[in-house]
Amino acid sequence: MTTVAQLVERTREFVRDHVIPVEREVVAGGRVTDDALRLDLQKTAKDAGVFGPLSDPAYGGLGLDTRAQARVLEAAGASLLGPLAVNAWAPDDGNIHLLAHVADPEQRERYLAPLASGEVRSAIAMTEPAPGAGSDPRMLQTVAEETDTGWIINGSKHFTTGAQGAAFVICVARTADGPTMFLVDQDNPGLRVGRRMPTLDHTSAPGGHCEVEFADCEVPDEAVLGTVGAGLELAQVRLAPSRLIFCMNWLGLAVRAQQLTVDHITRRHAFGVAIAEHGLAQGLVADSEIDIAAARGLIATAAATIDEQGPLSAQARHETSIAKTFVSEAVWRVLDRAVQLHGALGVTEDHLVARFLVEARAFRIYEGPSEVLRWSIARRVLRGPR
Repeated sequence: MTTVAQLVERTREFVRDHVIPVEREVVAGGRVTDDALRLDLQKTAKDAGVFGPLSDPAYGGLGLDTRAQARVLEAAGASLLGPLAVNAWAPDDGNIHLLAHVADPEQRERYLAPLASGEVRSAIAMTEPAPGAGSDPRMLQTVAEETDTGWIINGSKHFTTGAQGAAFVICVARTADGPTMFLVDQDNPGLRVGRRMPTLDHTSAPGGHCEVEFADCEVPDEAVLGTVGAGLELAQVRLAPSRLIFCMNWLGLAVRAQQLTVDHITRRHAFGVAIAEHGLAQGLVADSEIDIAAARGLIATAAATIDEQGPLSAQARHETSIAKTFVSEAVWRVLDRAVQLHGALGVTEDHLVARFLVEARAFRIYEGPSEVLRWSIARRVLRGPR
């Protein structure tokens, strides 16, 4: 039986030998991160026995609990393409978890099985242009009206990650009974995937971040995911695990950037000695090491809570909010120091830390901006004494 430690080491080797060479082709060689590349990497991951840390063994996955996922995904996150290669990248990571916990048997067979096995990609359409829903889901403008045969959805979304080429979209729409989730197939004539938005992060996500329109989009009753009116509650099922998976993946990249930096400043000399001998450089290295260790600890604590109390527990929501806030900012600090310690070479994509920094910037916004998370953390703390 393979232990978690063995799986971590196997994942490290897979990323080093098969993913990082492709990453350089994407970052510095102009290769596009598309579905052909994804499928090729995922096939290699399956051959290496590291595919599916989030998926059930019934779908070819590893069946790991959250604590084991934290260790494995840190190893996978050493490359921008590592989480994609093992099928643990947004939005599929959260959608796999959501469907596994909410979908009925027919929906699991139709949507979860191909998603968890890597045959297809998915998207979730929640965020809307102003004045619609963003950080505040109560501002939801997209509407689903019930008919004799099902539902008709109308509304506009944007930042729908992975929409181009997704086999299906989970649409969150307002109904008479409250927000509701609907499964909408790619070939539905009422689903229109529009412009791929030109965002800072574009290396690791096939399908981009897109504008999506639902125009008289007809779906049957069987398309309702979970319960009518329970859309926001169901969103919480995926939110805590998804936030933590982001943390796991990006921490892996920070760890790699730290090692690249150590290697660089050990070899590079200035003022008669290696840069690593200068006290100011050592201070930056130490600060990054502290950030990495603290981030790893917060992730481990939150992962244990999810395993023991479930993702909907108040403690899990609180701890994943803390982890997401700290880790997103700690990763940014580590990557920024990596660029600084690489000097002028740090701002070129010949040295990958430049691309790491740009790609990671959105981490402080996606799945909850730091400011909103701080607000929610404080509210929970202040509610306690009262």
